[in-house]
Amino acid sequence: MSRVKRGSVARKHRRKILKFNKGFRGSHSKLFRTANQQYMKSFQYSYTGRSKRKREFRKLWIRRINAASKTHDLCYSVLVSKLRSSKILLNRKILAQISVFDKKSFGALLDSKI
Repeated sequence: MSRVKRGSVARKHRRKILKFNKGFRGSHSKLFRTANQQYMKSFQYSYTGRSKRKREFRKLWIRRINAASKTHDLCYSVLVSKLRSSKILLNRKILAQISVFDKKSFGALLDSKI
């Protein structure tokens, strides 16, 4: 078997990883070994971050709905239970958007059905 030196392939691989890590701090963007570790870790962070983002948005929507419902003397939990009992099927994202962008409709929704 002949010897394979892999020079150009390895260099291409290292260049690709260092290019991905531009903007990282310190040796995480300069030295290949630490850059490669940070490269792998960044993909783990992005994977967990995708599920965290969903959690954070849900929290935000709940806070917005709660703040808007407090102006009508209702707390969030009471509002949601009354909406459910009156068969109004609006998810939290839509309720939050209505409460922020169309306060009159939100008030009308609370006054008419609850």
